[in-house]
Amino acid sequence: MARDAKHCPLSPMKNSLLVTAGILLIIQAASCQRVKVVPEVEAYPTESVDLRCQFVDGGNTKLTQVSWIWEPTEGQRDNIAVFHPTYGESFPESPFNGRVRFIQGTLTNPSITITSLKMADAGRYTCEYATYPSGNEQGTTNLVILAKPKNSAFPVIVQASTSGKPVVVAKCEAADGKPAATIKWMGEVGGTENTTSKKGLDGTVTVMGEYLLVPTPEDNGKEVTCMISQRTQDKPQIFPMKLSVEYPPTVSIVGYDNNWYIGRTDAVLTCQATGNPAPTNVTWTAMSGRMPDTVQISANKLIVRKVDEAVNTTFVCEVKNRLGVSKYQVTTAVIEAVVDPSNAGVVAGAIIGSLLALLLVSSLIAVLVTRSRRQRRGYPGSGEPGAYGNKARLFAGAGNKNEGMGPNINGPIYTYRESDPGALAENVNDFHGPPGSTPTAHDILLSSEMDEAERRKFDALDDSLEEEEERYDSFSVGMAPAYHIHRHNEEMGGVSMYLDDDMESQRDGSVISRTAIYV
Repeated sequence: MARDAKHCPLSPMKNSLLVTAGILLIIQAASCQRVKVVPEVEAYPTESVDLRCQFVDGGNTKLTQVSWIWEPTEGQRDNIAVFHPTYGESFPESPFNGRVRFIQGTLTNPSITITSLKMADAGRYTCEYATYPSGNEQGTTNLVILAKPKNSAFPVIVQASTSGKPVVVAKCEAADGKPAATIKWMGEVGGTENTTSKKGLDGTVTVMGEYLLVPTPEDNGKEVTCMISQRTQDKPQIFPMKLSVEYPPTVSIVGYDNNWYIGRTDAVLTCQATGNPAPTNVTWTAMSGRMPDTVQISANKLIVRKVDEAVNTTFVCEVKNRLGVSKYQVTTAVIEAVVDPSNAGVVAGAIIGSLLALLLVSSLIAVLVTRSRRQRRGYPGSGEPGAYGNKARLFAGAGNKNEGMGPNINGPIYTYRESDPGALAENVNDFHGPPGSTPTAHDILLSSEMDEAERRKFDALDDSLEEEEERYDSFSVGMAPAYHIHRHNEEMGGVSMYLDDDMESQRDGSVISRTAIYV
């Protein structure tokens, strides 16, 4: 009775690796099985595959013939190739006609090649020997035809739900793949997923994935991702997509600032609308009736060229898409014209600047006038030689030694000049009164050949003394010391008179005469 390899007693197995034409082959051998084959081989449609078979350790066994048998399904067996040492190769009628051939064409190595593979070529391939006296011995290889799936993904256009039921918003598919692919979903919208599969006639499998949620307008444009993994792919294929949720338009009006005053120009209202599909029709109306003449419409903008009482109304913006209509309105209240804060700032700045400039000019004038008066009143000015300071005075002498230095006592006029600080010069009066009469200060002035300006200075002298004293307090330090003026008046009977008794110290540090007349 012939012995089949699959009926051999079990014994330890040996595994080895064999790589041929880029295909990983696992060769399994049993100590009692002398027909060596690869247990499983993977291949792709339109490609070629080698099915290897070898009889080892024949010994006294005589090999008479070898055949290849294809089993597409359980219970079906078709001979596709036969080799006889005498009659040679034979290929019976089968789906492999013209696509199968022997690689070497020997009894010890009857390996075959199948070209132009099809998905239907998958199945069990048995290499069977007819031997003597052992009978038939065989080894079986399982040919797996792999198919790369056709992957795709797309969002499903849906309308915003009002029922609260989840609907399919995205689909992902791996079609005609073998083995079946796996699909996973990733997203931030909190949906659920559903996966189904369908087997084809050729053994391929189509896997379909669905992503479901309760769609809202806020979900429009959100992103979800489908990831497909399959044995034939080097890495998962990823499909990001944006959800498309349709909803009626929503609208609002922006631009009104509650400051529409009469005379304002180019006040603008903007109608902002959102929707899916995007609104294509925007209409502006006024609830008061006819649109005011000062209003200009430009797409979604309402422009008031000049605000007047006519725009004291309610403006309505209406937008549409194929799912519905939406309106929004705003009431504009016209108020009296107000001062533009920016103009007020300019005016205030101009006023302040003018005041500052005026103050500066006034200060300069005051300084110049003060310097001029100081020079005219006898205060040191430029310090040039010959200028009269507060030491240039007219002194009136005493007429009676017993009466002292009274305010009306007149005598010789002495002048102290800085150009000659060591001497007093006596000025002779031009007074022509009665003999023996004493001239008064007024007579002395009238008798002098003074011009009109000097008389005016004399008249204003008394009024300006107090003003000058207060004005020049700052000169209290470093002013001229008292001067001791000695004048011996022989006409007074040999009595010497010291004019320094007439001097009086002032608050500004200067020393003046009680009886002298200052010009």
